[in-house]
Amino acid sequence: MNTSHLWSLKRPRQGLMKGAAGMAILGLACAAAPAFAGAKMELDDTRWISIGAGMRTEFKSVEDGAENGKDNSNDFSVASTRIYVSGQLHEYIKFTFNTEKLDDESVKVLDAIAQFEFSPGFNVWMGKMLTPADRIEMNGPYYALSWNQYTQPLYPSDQGGEAGRLGRDEGITVWGTLGKFQYAVGAFDGLEGYGNQSDNLLFAGRFAYNFLNMESNPGYYTSSTYYGALGNILTAAISFQTQSDGTGSAEESGDFRGYTFDLLSETVLDGGGVLTFEGEYKKFDADYTLASPPAVGDCFCLFEGDSSFGTLAFLFPKMVGPGKFQPYVRYVENNPDDGDKSDSTEVGLNYVISGHNIRFNANFVTGDANISGYASDENIDTFTFGVQLQI
Repeated sequence: MNTSHLWSLKRPRQGLMKGAAGMAILGLACAAAPAFAGAKMELDDTRWISIGAGMRTEFKSVEDGAENGKDNSNDFSVASTRIYVSGQLHEYIKFTFNTEKLDDESVKVLDAIAQFEFSPGFNVWMGKMLTPADRIEMNGPYYALSWNQYTQPLYPSDQGGEAGRLGRDEGITVWGTLGKFQYAVGAFDGLEGYGNQSDNLLFAGRFAYNFLNMESNPGYYTSSTYYGALGNILTAAISFQTQSDGTGSAEESGDFRGYTFDLLSETVLDGGGVLTFEGEYKKFDADYTLASPPAVGDCFCLFEGDSSFGTLAFLFPKMVGPGKFQPYVRYVENNPDDGDKSDSTEVGLNYVISGHNIRFNANFVTGDANISGYASDENIDTFTFGVQLQI
C-alpha cells in the first residue's frame, strides 16, 4: 500500500504457531544488523541532493492456504523495495523522486514532486504524490505501527491504478502549519475513464490539530508512532475526498464521497515506557459498490458504509540487545451498507532498533476483514514475520 516518507477468535492450529515461533526466534537472533545513514551531497549553500532506500521483506504462513486447501501455505516475499531521491535547487524550490517495486512487478515511479516551499504556513507541491487522506494512508507501510494496517477500505487513489496507485495521484497540494494546526488541500485526476467521462477532478483535504507536542514529518505526511522521541502527542484530524462521477461505468456513472476522523495519542511514562493509541472512523458513500455494481459496463466500484479500528501499543523502556520490544493489538471492523460486517484482530510484536529505519515484526492476524471492506468467505488465520530497513 501506499506511502513512503523521505526521511525519510478462532484459535490457530498447533502446526502454524509452532512454525511461527521458530521463524520469530530466528529473525530476532539476526536483529543486530548495522544501521547506516543516507547519503547527502551539498553542492553549495542552497543546493543539495540526497539518496536513500527502503525495503520490507516477510515470511507469511496462512492456515489452509496451500494449494491442496488443507495445509498451511509458507511463503517468503519481498513486499516492497524503494529508492528515495530528493534535492534542493533553490532556497524555495525542492524536488522528490521515489520508486517502488512490489513483489515481481517492474520498478514504477512512486513520487515525482516539484516542491515550492515558501514558509511553514504555505507550500505548494505539484506532480505525483500522496492525496491528502487519513493517517494510515499518509503513513504508508513504512511509518505504520502495525505490520498489517490495510485491512479496511481505502480511498480511490489506493485502488490499483484507475484512480491512482499506492495512495498517490497526479495533482497539486497546498499545505502548511499554522501554530499547532496543520492543513493540506488538493485537486487530483482521481478516476479517469469508467464513470468519469466528463473528466471531473477529485478534491481532497486533511486538517489536523496537535493538542500537545507537534508531530514532525516531511510535508503533510504522518506516522503512527514516534517511539516516544517527540514526547507526549495528542493529534486529532479530519480528512475528506470527493469526486463527481467518481464511481460506476461509462454507461452508468455515480459520485464518490468519503470522510475520516483519526486520532493519535502517545504518552511517555515516568519509567520511560511509551503508551500509544491510534484510532479511526471512516465513512464512504459510493453510488456503485463492489456488492451492487451497475447493470452494464466495466465498473470502478468502491466500498460503501463505515469502518473503524483501534490500535494499542506499549514500548518497553529496557533495551534488550540493540533494541526495544513493542507489543501491540489492533482491532478492525468494517460495516458495509450492502453486505455483512467483518472484523479482524492483529496481535503483534515489534522489535525496534532504530525507529522506522530498522524494525522487526512478528504478528498473528485472525478474522474475515480485508482491504475491500467486504467480508471474506471465512475467517483467515495468518502468521507473518517481517523485516523493515531504511537508509
